[in-house]
Amino acid sequence: MESSNLTGIERELVLQYLIDGNVPVTVTPLEENDDKDDEKIRPALSTIFPVAIKGEQMKVLEQGIILLTNPPKSVKNFTTKKVRVEFYFNRLGLYFNTELKEVKSGLALVIPSAISRIQELEQERPLDFHATLFYSCNEKTDVHIDCYPHSGYRLFTKPIWADVPEEIQHKTKEYLEEFITHARKQGTAGNGLQLIPVCRYLAESQKKMQAVEGRADPLDIIYADYERIVFASSKENMHLEPNAEYALEMSFPIDLPAIKERKLFVTCAVEAVYEDNAHEFATAVCRYTSIKEEDVRFLYEKTTNKIFY
Repeated sequence: MESSNLTGIERELVLQYLIDGNVPVTVTPLEENDDKDDEKIRPALSTIFPVAIKGEQMKVLEQGIILLTNPPKSVKNFTTKKVRVEFYFNRLGLYFNTELKEVKSGLALVIPSAISRIQELEQERPLDFHATLFYSCNEKTDVHIDCYPHSGYRLFTKPIWADVPEEIQHKTKEYLEEFITHARKQGTAGNGLQLIPVCRYLAESQKKMQAVEGRADPLDIIYADYERIVFASSKENMHLEPNAEYALEMSFPIDLPAIKERKLFVTCAVEAVYEDNAHEFATAVCRYTSIKEEDVRFLYEKTTNKIFY
């Protein structure tokens, strides 16, 4: 297995890149593993968000020290703590762990000898449902996007407020009040259930560095019933447009492990696109516009556990 650490020459190139360039970084606090014999560190509680630092708020010295000049106030809370510093080098995601120190001129980060590549985590994809979204690109090329249920979100089930983690309920409620008002004005609210996972997703999502910058990722599915389906992703990865119509293939295995699948072919139109306050994440609420009656029956019975008449 290839080492995740850069070689000495690579490190020198990256250091010079940081010195010469206007490179933004993100800083995330870390906490020690409870097991003292384990030297690994893990991200701090999910309620602590990474902080973005612009290139103009930093000065990188040749000695490998990053001086922070007028950084965001929230960074000061990380003083004397171990942090993870992430950035892109020629679209390659890199990071190093260090300590945020207080010096005469303000705050500083010492770049350690080890700079590592961000490793891609293999995601386990659920076997009970997935979808493929199709749309035309430049009226010549058909493009398809794989879509998978987002971990922790129950599909074809009535969302309830208890699904929302307590620490983000206040922020989720603020989004919900805003989006319900918008949906009612547009006449797209329906029963409004689809907005609970929308607001939860936008309230809890955190920006993460990728192993490769700008790579297209599958869309998350955070809600689905017999009338609507909701997709979610980072804003730069979300290419669905309000009022646009797309073809959608929905696949349900009949048995597990999946040997046979029931495939539903529908079209759906984007009723609304909702973003978080920082404009880093987006969700697309889509309503089925063309669907066979037997497929409506299948989705209705799967959603409600009732017979469709």
